Amino acid sequence: MNQNRQAPTGILGFPIAPFTKNNQLDEQALAQNVQDLLDDGLEAIFVACAAAEYPSLSKSEYEAMVEIAVSVTGGKVPVYTGVGGNIQTSLELAQISADKGADGYLILPPYLVTGEQEGQAAYFKAISESTDLNAIVYQRDNVSFSISTLETLAEVPQVVGVKDGLGNMELNTLLTQTFGDRFGWLNGMPLAEVTMPAYIPLGFDSYSSAISNYIPHISRKFYTSLQNGDQETVRDIFKHVILPIHNIRCQRKGYAVSLIKAGMEIVGKPVGEHVRLPVLPVEKEHYAQMESILKNALDRFPKETAVQPIQ
Repeated sequence: MNQNRQAPTGILGFPIAPFTKNNQLDEQALAQNVQDLLDDGLEAIFVACAAAEYPSLSKSEYEAMVEIAVSVTGGKVPVYTGVGGNIQTSLELAQISADKGADGYLILPPYLVTGEQEGQAAYFKAISESTDLNAIVYQRDNVSFSISTLETLAEVPQVVGVKDGLGNMELNTLLTQTFGDRFGWLNGMPLAEVTMPAYIPLGFDSYSSAISNYIPHISRKFYTSLQNGDQETVRDIFKHVILPIHNIRCQRKGYAVSLIKAGMEIVGKPVGEHVRLPVLPVEKEHYAQMESILKNALDRFPKETAVQPIQ
């Protein structure tokens, strides 16, 4: 754990929760997933978050996932955990994260409860102040931050970042232009590569990358091209990779999770396709479409040179 009060930047890795056929956490597969993300140069690891089916995890599974991520990364990159939902559970998981050596946590919205802005501010503030870890607050679903809410959270030194999963660009403009570099700004939209071209001009300098679990070099090429203003490459990757995957992801609810596992299986990362209810596995028709998309993507954008693992 470090006390660097700064949100991670760049491409953020979100390992999945691999489950066996008996619905048990496959710890070996998780460790390999985290190691692969490290080897592929991702700038931070966010473990036991939405991509890892956070709401379905038991306390012991959560503890194991945090321990594995901290152990495998070995301090090379920051490790953030997912907390949120029930306030009491969130406080407990925040303390577990601190005890296990994480660097921070991503605070998800309260579950099924839509509070007033004052209540939302108090919720995020209470969790953030409960430990000395860095905190990133996440607006999505039933939470939309007002300027007054972020003014409250700006007074909490542990709060280092704001993650957006709403896609309200007028709101994002107001927030980023009001608070500037007081917060790090993270794009947390589903398949964030789709929207990153619109987010960069606002000051967003990092994003959650689901596809980095199975085609990390393409996500890296895409982001580098965005940063360098290489619009031809950006459009090429959009047309042949990002939009086709996005179109499949939109076919069924829950594909934001199960499609990651399918993609990993297709490229030879054996994590299984087992997901926990209410999420369902990718349907055969969509799995076949994903196979075709990834074959074409890898043919068109081969992995040219290995990314040097973070030392």
